[in-house]
Amino acid sequence: MSLDQLKYAEGARKKAKRIGRGTGSGHGKTACRGNKGQRSRSGSKSRAWFEGGQMPLQRRIPKRGFTNIFKTRYQVINVGDLDRVKASKVSPDVLFENRLINKRSVKLKVLGNGEVKKAYEVQAHAFSKKAIEKLEAAGGKVIPL
Repeated sequence: MSLDQLKYAEGARKKAKRIGRGTGSGHGKTACRGNKGQRSRSGSKSRAWFEGGQMPLQRRIPKRGFTNIFKTRYQVINVGDLDRVKASKVSPDVLFENRLINKRSVKLKVLGNGEVKKAYEVQAHAFSKKAIEKLEAAGGKVIPL
C-alpha cells in the first residue's frame, strides 16, 4: 500500500451543509438563519459578551477590594523538603536545578514544616520563625539574601 491509495473510513467524512442553494435543498430561502432579527442579516456580528442590551454580568456584580500591586510574592519551600537536595549549601539556584521551585526570578521563602535531618546552609529571601529555629537547632545556618 502507498500513500496515494489511502482512503478515509466509511462515514468518517460528512458532507458540508450547502446553505442558500434553493428550496429543494432544504436549506434555501432563509438559509438556516430563521426569520428576521439581527442575526438573520448579512454582516451581523455581536461581541461574545454582548447580552442583547441587558445589563451585562460584569456590571451587575458588585465590586469589592483591590489588588495590591506592591505585594511581595514568594514561592515557598518547607525545611522537610531540603532532604531532597544532595548539597549542604542550599540557594534558590540549587533548588531550581533540583526542581523544587519553578522560577529563579520569584523570591524564595523557607517555611518550618517537616524535620531537618542534617545541617544546611540555606540562602533565601525570607524565613519563618519556625524554619530558623529548626535549621539552627540542626546546626545549620540561615543566610538572608
